[in-house]
Amino acid sequence: MAIEQDSLYIPYQGGKLHLRQIKPINADMSKPPILMLHGAMSNGRVFYSETGKGLACFLAESGFVVYVLDIDGRGLSLPKLQRGSGLGQGHVIREQLPLIQHFILSLHLNVSKVHWCGHSWGGVLMASAIARYPLFQDSVASLLTFGTKRRIKVKSLKKWLMVDIGWNRLAPAIAWSHGYLDAVRWRMGMDNESRASLAQSIDWVRGEWIDSDDGFDYACSAVSVAELGKWPKAWFIAGLGDEVLGHPDDVVRMIQECQFSDCKFTLLSEAQGYKHNYGHAEMLTHKDAANDHFPEVKQWYQTL
Repeated sequence: MAIEQDSLYIPYQGGKLHLRQIKPINADMSKPPILMLHGAMSNGRVFYSETGKGLACFLAESGFVVYVLDIDGRGLSLPKLQRGSGLGQGHVIREQLPLIQHFILSLHLNVSKVHWCGHSWGGVLMASAIARYPLFQDSVASLLTFGTKRRIKVKSLKKWLMVDIGWNRLAPAIAWSHGYLDAVRWRMGMDNESRASLAQSIDWVRGEWIDSDDGFDYACSAVSVAELGKWPKAWFIAGLGDEVLGHPDDVVRMIQECQFSDCKFTLLSEAQGYKHNYGHAEMLTHKDAANDHFPEVKQWYQTL
């Protein structure tokens, strides 16, 4: 099925957020669309390419309308991060996701819900927004995540080097020097991070699930949402080769923390019949993904 891609720009904080719309030509706009959110040190390109590769393009070729968000300063959102950029992850939860959700629903007038899909930390931000706002508890049709964990409790030499030394110590030092984490220049990731987002994510990975801006307790709210039966249907996918950033054990811990009532867990591994023991980004970017687990994702969406 032929697809088309357009870059939409939504005014925000004196700049503009980039939202990639990927859809079949003559798309059916009466069905719930899919919103995708990237993780830390990343941007929307983890989901799509100009040449039609990636999960977003795969699903669009299967008939879905997909939107991929670049949060402020990342990807094609403007302005790019610079010294003094002060927006943190709380702004994504409290401002950007509500803004984008309303915008998408305004394009689909007969639709009341949007499917959400997050990679890595993007899944944490999405889960946080759902836990916090009844708006999302009522308007998010499902939550699909790849390599999403809130805390990193797995212990290994690789984790110590990547997280304890690299993320918790070296990254803040770089951010202090540049005014933001220049992850691209230091070859730490595909995009940069603000000092606020970096500090807040470090706090969450190491400690409590509480908003440092206003003290909102996401962990407590998540339990309340579970008790009310308001979590959407969820699917958490992990890769056996993801040894640190989305270790399967840590992914399971997040499922348990949120207390989802309708949630399945899939481990992408050779032992489970998949072609590879996929790593953190490979779950979305590997050349074999489109012929391996992407068809399962399509089938899942078709049954919702």
